[in-house]
Amino acid sequence: MKEMEIPVIDFGEINGEERRKTMALLNQACEQWGFFQIENHGIDKKLMDKVKQLVNAHYEENLKESFYQSEIARSLEKDDTSDKDWETTFFVWHRPTSNIEAIPNISEDLCKTMNEYIAQLINLAEKLSELMCENLGLEKDDIKDAFSGSKGPSVGTKVAKYPKCSQPERVRGLREHTDAGGIILLLQDDQVPGLEFFKDGKWVAIPPSKNNTIFVNTGDQLEVLSNGRYKSTLHRVLADKNGSRLSIATFYNPAGDALISPAPKLLYPNSFRFQDYLKLYATTKFNDKGPRFESMKQMANGNNGFHT
Repeated sequence: MKEMEIPVIDFGEINGEERRKTMALLNQACEQWGFFQIENHGIDKKLMDKVKQLVNAHYEENLKESFYQSEIARSLEKDDTSDKDWETTFFVWHRPTSNIEAIPNISEDLCKTMNEYIAQLINLAEKLSELMCENLGLEKDDIKDAFSGSKGPSVGTKVAKYPKCSQPERVRGLREHTDAGGIILLLQDDQVPGLEFFKDGKWVAIPPSKNNTIFVNTGDQLEVLSNGRYKSTLHRVLADKNGSRLSIATFYNPAGDALISPAPKLLYPNSFRFQDYLKLYATTKFNDKGPRFESMKQMANGNNGFHT
């Protein structure tokens, strides 16, 4: 396994003297990694600690015993577990509508605390989307608008525990996958490891999050919207022999009815004759190429004598 220094974005520098350097680091993390950490994110850390405490208590009281009596736990001793995940989860919808109060056995305190945390986290997700738009050369609300559909972006949280496993070599906590959605913000365990991302042909271990940093990765829809510049990255969770790992992953996703496509500004012109490009190039050679590409797009789309 490869040890790497994972990019850390200091949100305290976004409006300071190091803004340009911080924005460049964010862009590099999105283009070359597909994942990074955020510190000084502005979310109340006491609130984050309380969310983790209450979720762990919910697991101990309501989910732990049933998990170890479940099919996946029993199959570890006798069957092939290659198509199973060693996890126990529940999913909370926040937007466009919330289902948190309908979750079995959930406490009023956990409902209230989770709602307060998510309200702050959505602000962070929207700020992050604006910064990504700036780096991509888009209008600041382009990602939010693309995700909105008829009711605004969809926001939900997968709350997961990866229980202690006696034979972690025989099962995955969560099998290899990329995330389907947009921007994923993870509040994870501060003690138990297990999360890994695939980069440069090797698995990179993501350490437990100290001091309540937020771990971020980009999903498939952001790769589409950015025309391939921002990659969704394969990742997995390993089971652990020594402890149970907590994962609270919030998804800032497109609405179900949102129509997703690459942002028009990021598309290269296509279906044009090279000789027509050379004609334009002759008069704009020493100018920036961006307006030249934009002119070719407009000409090709308008079919003004161009081959299509």
